[in-house]
Parts: sequence; C-alpha cells; structure tokens
Amino acid sequence: MKPEMIDKSGEVAEVTGGYSFALAGVALVALASGALWWPDRRVLVVSDLHLGKSERVARLGGAALPPYETIDTLTRLERDIARLAPSRVVCLGDSFDDIAAAHGLPEGVVDWLIRLQAGRDWIWIEGNHDPGPVTLGGAHRAEMALGPLALRHIATPGASGEVSGHYHPKARLASVSRRCFLTDGARLIMPAFGTYTGGLWSHDPVLSSLMAPGALAILTGRVARAIPMPR
Repeated sequence: MKPEMIDKSGEVAEVTGGYSFALAGVALVALASGALWWPDRRVLVVSDLHLGKSERVARLGGAALPPYETIDTLTRLERDIARLAPSRVVCLGDSFDDIAAAHGLPEGVVDWLIRLQAGRDWIWIEGNHDPGPVTLGGAHRAEMALGPLALRHIATPGASGEVSGHYHPKARLASVSRRCFLTDGARLIMPAFGTYTGGLWSHDPVLSSLMAPGALAILTGRVARAIPMPR
C-alpha cells in the first residue's frame, strides 16, 4: 500500500526538502540528508554511520582511504541536529565500523559526539558491525519501541511499523544513483548516513522480498523525492 501523505503544516513544514509520509499512523519526514524526523516527538533517527571506516580498513591492511569520512558524517549530522533541535537521537546500528573503531576514535571526535549528545537523549541501537556497548555516552539497546514503531538494525520478515537500516538501499533516477529510503506503509528501511558506505540496489531480491508491491523509494540528495520502488 502506498504510504499515506500528510499535510505539511505546523512543525512538519519546517523541514524544507523533506518528504512527509505516515507509518503505522505516525507522521514522519524522510529528510534529504538521509535522516528520519518524527516531528511530534522531536526524534531524529540515523542509520549506518560507520564511523571509523577508513581507520578499520587501514588496520586490516586494506586500500588506504582518505581519513575524512567521520568528519564529513558528523558535520552532516550536526547540521540536522542544529536545524531541528531533536529531544532524542536514535542511531540505528552500525554506527561504528567495528568495536575497535568505536574505542579508537580521536579525542576531538569523542568531544564532538559529547557536544552533540548534550541536552538530549541519545540511543545507540546495536548493529552487526557494533554488537556490543560503546563507552561514548548515551544508552545502548538491542532494539527499542517508540509508540507504535519498532526500531532495530535489521528488518524482520512480517514486521509492521518497523524502522530499520542495514541494507544501505539505493536506486537510480535518470542514470544517477542515490541512496534512498524504502517504505511500503508497513515498514521503512533507511539509507546509510555514513560517508563511506556502499549500497544495495532496491531491485536486489533481498529488498524486493521485504517490501510489498506499491512500495516507494524516497531518494536523498538536494531534496527528498519519492518514486515507485525500482524492482
């Protein structure tokens, strides 16, 4: 079923370039940045930050990557936080490229995270890359329920009202590849927010099997734009 559109009024109207839709009766906004905004509860959700990826790749002897992805990812996250002033931020798993990366962040990055956390609830949902608690402030949970929504890292077949990440979905429009949200009115799969993250095409059998007919792909970029989910 195609997600229900909602009126862009009140606090929803402040999100320029976002795409408003409903999931389990909850009014949500898919932001052009790849974050999810729940205006009524002032909750900001991001998924798959993969902080420290360049450090992990170098540590494991992989190809050298410019070590700037953490700065870029946190800059974009800080921009959304400054604009929306959320009371709660939920990081939906794979926030770090592995546990060693979480514990090996530079001091300046740790201080930056502490500043972003100040004055708001901060929840780390565990992912397959970061399955254990981290020592960076905030609360650590395997998953969590917020009203009618279930927030977890990996989608569960048959779930309803679910918000998840993990798959880094992407789709192509006019030969341009973009990260995207996928939603079919019952579940939402979020794009990766991290700078150094690949993606899984929406037509991959894994995603096609999870999303019901009529699902939308909400493309990120300058503005969030919804198209029928490519299959």
